[in-house]
Amino acid sequence: MPIALLALAIAAFGIGTTEFVMMGLLPEVATDLQVSIPDAGGYISLYALGVVIGAPLLTILGMRARRKVMLLSMLVLFTVGNLFSAFAPTHELLLAARFVAGLPHGTFFGIGAVVAAGLVAADKRAQAISMMFIGLTVANIVGVPIGTLLGQQLGWRWAFGLVAVIGVVALAAVAALVPNQPKPTDVSLRGELRAFRRPQVWLAFAVVVFGFAATFSFYSYIKPVLTDVTGYSPTAVTPLLALFGVGMTVGTAVGGRLADRNPMRTLHVFLTALAASLGLFVLTSHSPVLAPVTVFLIGATGFAAIPSIQARILDQAKEAPALGSASIQSTFNIANSLGAYLGGLVIAGGLGLTAPSWVGALLALVGLGFALLSGWLDRGPRTAATPAAQPSEHAEVR
Repeated sequence: MPIALLALAIAAFGIGTTEFVMMGLLPEVATDLQVSIPDAGGYISLYALGVVIGAPLLTILGMRARRKVMLLSMLVLFTVGNLFSAFAPTHELLLAARFVAGLPHGTFFGIGAVVAAGLVAADKRAQAISMMFIGLTVANIVGVPIGTLLGQQLGWRWAFGLVAVIGVVALAAVAALVPNQPKPTDVSLRGELRAFRRPQVWLAFAVVVFGFAATFSFYSYIKPVLTDVTGYSPTAVTPLLALFGVGMTVGTAVGGRLADRNPMRTLHVFLTALAASLGLFVLTSHSPVLAPVTVFLIGATGFAAIPSIQARILDQAKEAPALGSASIQSTFNIANSLGAYLGGLVIAGGLGLTAPSWVGALLALVGLGFALLSGWLDRGPRTAATPAAQPSEHAEVR
């Protein structure tokens, strides 16, 4: 694999760290800035809002710029946003800083996926994309625990200072290792948006919204389940969360290899496995031995489908690969919010702390349904097409 993928992975590591480290530091930040925990939750939601808004907006604004220039610009904005977070003196300014830090998230991953896919042969695209996303999953194993520990020992501002340093390192790595990309030609907003007329593009978004809300429904409430149901101490939960991150990393790597062979089959298999793993956790959550195994499986199956869905959107949104890929990142954050909301809803309804796992299993099956429908639509035109119809079909694409 090209060494340029290492530069993209370093940047993904920094982005993953800043996205999740706030969850572990929320009490410290709330105490320091003298706000309640619910108000401090805005630091998480404002980051997610930045991702949702920034991904399509910044990608459209930069659609005529060279892709390497866009990657570097996003890393500058990312670094500035985290420096702003580290020095923000008030609650309101930290909210603004988190929003700014979230803006480049989706655009970087969207353009990064296109660049990664372009660095390798067509039969290794998904594997290349997975190498970049491994940086995001490793952040949950290394970056988030280190950032949380640093923030708890020296003050939460140091954690975001560390992320800013990672941003500088990533900026240097991308500048040095990623080859210059040709400037996009014949691009227009109308042309970029044309790809979104296709049902397959919207089906891909639906797979993400429901399929990955399944994982977030489980993950949002994993701490209270492991302490109150499984019986682990709060200290023991930290390595279990790292185990979830290991599962994410293994799943992303394996999913990338399998997706290059058959992306749709990989998507179907792992969404099915995710639903089964989430359903199984309702039972294994009561066992200190089996619960960690299931946590690993959910992490692996939940993220193994990411390379498939990224490759899928590159295929279905060929006129706008960067915009389509960036929009997937917005959709991931919608999935995050949906999963957390539905999981909280069933807990508030008195169904117990393990109920979000049942919700997640059902969401994964809904995502699987959309994936199966997408695959069925793929087969339909091929069986119906005649040799005479194919040339005009190609001409329309061009």
